[in-house]
Amino acid sequence: MKKMFQGLRHAADGVAAAMLFALFMVFMVQIAARYLFNVPMGWTVEVCLTLWLWIVFWGGAFCLRPADHIRFDVLYLSVNRPTQRIFGAISAVMIVAAFAVAFLPTFDYVSFYKIKRSNTLGIRLHHVFSIYLLFMVVVIVRYSGVVLNFLRGKEEVEGRISAYADHDEGSVM
Repeated sequence: MKKMFQGLRHAADGVAAAMLFALFMVFMVQIAARYLFNVPMGWTVEVCLTLWLWIVFWGGAFCLRPADHIRFDVLYLSVNRPTQRIFGAISAVMIVAAFAVAFLPTFDYVSFYKIKRSNTLGIRLHHVFSIYLLFMVVVIVRYSGVVLNFLRGKEEVEGRISAYADHDEGSVM
């Protein structure tokens, strides 16, 4: 099972890398067309913006580990490990609640964009913004797992967060 998840993670990383490569190539086409041939192409801007949106949310959903996310951990690191676990569980519950409450309105908003198309390529905008719905689902599932693990007594909420967490409880840095 672990090997399967590792394979899926590598595949997700590959998709992100392919999108980043495509973004770079389209950007280079845009530069060449505009500055070498003096023929600006509007479609390149639209493709770059769409790819960037997809890269950000795809990467956030499938490529980043919890420890890779930005944290404000001054208070977190100043308390003992059991309190850190409680902080982690409370944070996970708040994240799940926020995304769950926002999901249906976001779904309605993205669905509304079925009627609109992008200016240059004519891509339906609900396809462009659908990646955010996938991102929301993955975040809800991930952090629901964190909450369930906490409730089951597997309180390792998210592992080591920074180098400061490696010091002993009683030692001074």
